[in-house]
Amino acid sequence: MARYKGAPVGLERIIVPDPGPGEARVRVRACGVCHTDLHYREGAINDDYPFLLGHEAAGTVESVGEGVTEVAPGDYVVLAWRAPCGTCRACRRGMAWYCFDSRNAAQPMTLEDGTPLAPALGIGAFTPLTLVAAGQCVPVDPAARPEAAGLIGCGVMAGFGAAVNTGRVTRGETVAVIGCGGVGNAAIAGAAIAGARTIIAVDVDERKLTWARHFGATDTVDARSADPVQAVRALTDGFGADVVIEAVGRPETYRQAFDARDLAGRLVLVGVPDPTMTVELPLAEVFGRGGHLSSSWYGDCLPSRDFPILIDLYRRGRLDLDAFVTETVGIGDVEEAFTRMRRGDVLRSVVVL
Repeated sequence: MARYKGAPVGLERIIVPDPGPGEARVRVRACGVCHTDLHYREGAINDDYPFLLGHEAAGTVESVGEGVTEVAPGDYVVLAWRAPCGTCRACRRGMAWYCFDSRNAAQPMTLEDGTPLAPALGIGAFTPLTLVAAGQCVPVDPAARPEAAGLIGCGVMAGFGAAVNTGRVTRGETVAVIGCGGVGNAAIAGAAIAGARTIIAVDVDERKLTWARHFGATDTVDARSADPVQAVRALTDGFGADVVIEAVGRPETYRQAFDARDLAGRLVLVGVPDPTMTVELPLAEVFGRGGHLSSSWYGDCLPSRDFPILIDLYRRGRLDLDAFVTETVGIGDVEEAFTRMRRGDVLRSVVVL
C-alpha cells in the first residue's frame, strides 16, 4: 500500500470485510504491476491516501453478499475496474462502455486501526483477499494461467480494445502504434488479429520494438534515429496510416500520431496524459484531414463480453498473453518492480500470491 505521496510502497495488515449486498470477496491469485499503480503512489490520480494498490488481477470468488447472482463461490474471475451499472444515461443509450456510474464495493477495506483504504481503480488487489462489487468479477476459463489472465483486467484490454473497439481496425488496413509498452503491444496484437496488413511499431527503446515484432508488428521505427511521421508515411506508400494509436500520452507523440494519419484516418489516444499537459493543433488541419480523433477508455470494452473473448484467443494460441509476463514477483517486491518499470526493463511484472 502507499501511505502518502512518493512514499515507497510497504506491507500492512488490512481488514477485508465480509461481502455485503451486491459485493464479492475474491482470493487473489495474481496481479500485474501497472503504470497506473505508480501514478496512484505518486499522487498523479488523486490524493485519497492511503491507497491499496493493484488492479490487474485474477482470482477465485471466496464469498458473495446478498442478492448476488452473476458469480458464485469458486468461480475463477478476472477483475474489471469498470462494471456498467445498466441504468445511467450511457448504459440506457446502449453504450455501456461509457458507463457514468460504474459499480464498486460499498464497504471500505481498512487498516487495523480502522483507517479506510482507497483501492486503486476500485479494486486494490496487492493483497490475498480483496472486496469488490460482484459486477466487477468476470468469470473466465479456469485453464488460463492467473499470471496471464489478470493482465486482461487493465493494460491488455486497454490496448487490444483501442485497436479493435475504438479504432475499429479491419482487414487490409494499415496501422501505426506509437509507444510499445504493454498497452501498445496489446494494440499491435489486436490489430494483427483484426487482419491489418501493415502494422508499424514506433518507440525509442529497441527492446520494446523487438517485443512489438513478436506481437505482430510488420515494421518498426526507432524514433531516436528516424522521424516517426516520415517513416510511417514511407511505409504506407506516402499516404499515412489508416489508424494511428498513441499509447504514450504526451503532446509531442499525439502530434506525431495526428500527422502520421492518412486523409480520413483515425487517431486513437489510449496513453494516459499528465493532467497538466495540453496540445495545440491547427484547426484547418483538424478540419481538412477529416477522419476521427478518439480517446479510448479501457479499450471501450464491455468486460463481461470482451474478457472471455480474449481468454479464448489466448487458449487457442492466437493471443500470447504469456509474452506480456516478463517476470513474476512476490507481494513484497512491488517497489523494485516499479523501478524496473521506469527503466523499461519489463512489459509486466506480475505479483503471484
